[in-house]
Amino acid sequence: GEAAGASFATRAGCPDQSTACLRGLSVAQILATPVETTPVVDGTFLTQSVGAAFASGAFNRVPVIEGANHDEFRLFVAISTLTAGPTPAAAYPAAIQATLGVPAQVVPLIAAQYPLSAYPSPDLALSALATDAVFACNARVATQQISRFVPTFAYEFADPDAPQRLLPPVAFSYGAAHGSEIQYLFTLPVVFPGPDFTANQRALSEAMISYWTTFARTGQPTSFQTPLWSRYRADRDTVQSLVPPRPRPDAGFAAEHRCAFWDALLSGG
Repeated sequence: GEAAGASFATRAGCPDQSTACLRGLSVAQILATPVETTPVVDGTFLTQSVGAAFASGAFNRVPVIEGANHDEFRLFVAISTLTAGPTPAAAYPAAIQATLGVPAQVVPLIAAQYPLSAYPSPDLALSALATDAVFACNARVATQQISRFVPTFAYEFADPDAPQRLLPPVAFSYGAAHGSEIQYLFTLPVVFPGPDFTANQRALSEAMISYWTTFARTGQPTSFQTPLWSRYRADRDTVQSLVPPRPRPDAGFAAEHRCAFWDALLSGG
């Protein structure tokens, strides 16, 4: 935490980290100096990382719903294209390294798993690999850890046509991007008007609302109104695919998101 703060101060033009300099920064200067905000393990309030707590069982043991969206990282790539333009094919390796913060020597391994020839554009290739590395496979690891200790219900929100009402259109579909499931559970403000939910999407929304409210009330999500959502078991490795009009079990999550590759790469295996 302290190192991140020092880095921010230096990049913002306050290498002495003085209060006067930092308070004198404009909003534009602060926004131009992004900083990654993560929990700080201080030994008192947070005594270990979230991952370590999940692995050891040192967390509040209550039932959990855990999951990810099918196209999480498309949101962030879209934001990048809106500000900096699309990713050129020649910049794909550099974009992989910058996005994931991995050593240069592993970039060819990642690019081989996600070749540009398999995607309509470099931006969609980058979205796919970052979705898998940052969100999907980490969610699966967390699910496997948590489920050893408490009832866990795993999902993937996977409506490929989920409306995107907070950002303008880009050259590719947002798909089931980061945050796109929230509108199926709550009423959200509309910044960019678009089509209303289809009948199938309304049915999915109703199922999701039932799942979440039933879970809050009973500790498990299934009701007489919804398809069965079974408790996660590592030996079955099945998630509930939240697709319109009826959610269904999906045993292909790990394979689709190349989790064997990412688990080995990110663990140093």
